[in-house]
Amino acid sequence: MTMICGWAVHAPKEKLELFTFDAGSLGPEEVEIEIEHCGICHADLSMIKNEWGMSQYPLIPGHEVVGKISALGSHAQNLQIGQRVGVGWNAFSCMHCHECMTGQHNLCSKAVPTMVGHQGGYADKTRTHWAWAIPLPQTIESADIGPLMCGGIAVFAPLLVFDVKPIDHIGIIGVGGLGHMGIKFAKAWGCEITAFTSQPEKAQDAKVFGAHHVVSSQDSAAILKMASTLDMLMVTSDVSLDWQSLMKTLKPNGRLHMLGAVLEPLSISALDLIFGQKNISGSPTGSPPMLSAMLEFAARHDIKPKVEHFPMSKVNEALAHLEQGKARYRIVLDNDFA
Repeated sequence: MTMICGWAVHAPKEKLELFTFDAGSLGPEEVEIEIEHCGICHADLSMIKNEWGMSQYPLIPGHEVVGKISALGSHAQNLQIGQRVGVGWNAFSCMHCHECMTGQHNLCSKAVPTMVGHQGGYADKTRTHWAWAIPLPQTIESADIGPLMCGGIAVFAPLLVFDVKPIDHIGIIGVGGLGHMGIKFAKAWGCEITAFTSQPEKAQDAKVFGAHHVVSSQDSAAILKMASTLDMLMVTSDVSLDWQSLMKTLKPNGRLHMLGAVLEPLSISALDLIFGQKNISGSPTGSPPMLSAMLEFAARHDIKPKVEHFPMSKVNEALAHLEQGKARYRIVLDNDFA
């Protein structure tokens, strides 16, 4: 019997309170992790409010976990007690479907997200399948790296999956928790980068992160001046925009790639897709091999999210800080359980 203590919400939009549950016996392919830090993602807010209709209460949010392995199941592979690992959006996948067997574990139809039907990382411990406990490179510091396990892999995966070239011109909509990491990864990849933001005060930050150009995402005239210049446009914002004008920024064969959870349908002309042979796509997190590759790339290029720290006991204040749009640019909770 293992008791896990975490900060849980018991109904949509309520404050988080301390909650303890019995995690039961450790499964043969599970690992138990003593959590040191857990990033806060906007998806945590969505789950707390049940905006996506899949929250189960009581809910301990959190899916950007960094910690050390405290227990190993009998069939856990290639890991050691005391090893530093990270856990992202998924905690389990079936390991035998076509997607898992071809290295696309993140697309497994039976994948178990870390905070959906499973208690997440705002806690002293968590459990995961050994394959989803990703070893951290030794040169990466634990304190600030949690956001790479979700936001980092979200913006890194499209660079791999869609074979982005170092000579490509990438647009990134949103200079926030996701977008600032997207700029850093695309810059290290070798791309020319245009950042789109609705907040003029973020323009200088975008350039510091690596953007070559900054355009207002609210200025349709300025957007249209960029017609046929972008190979890919990553959308890290979750608000509706002038999709018709944004589609015109794409070159022939260009791609509009959705990472932000925009809840309203996209209004896009079929003719823009047809005559430019353009694409619209989206992607979730990455597979374990992709997560490992992202961490190695981040370590090689010294890519770190810009973070603010809160003790885990101040989680409600941290969430309010995020919801008010004050985070610059990700928040990390530090375990302060007695």
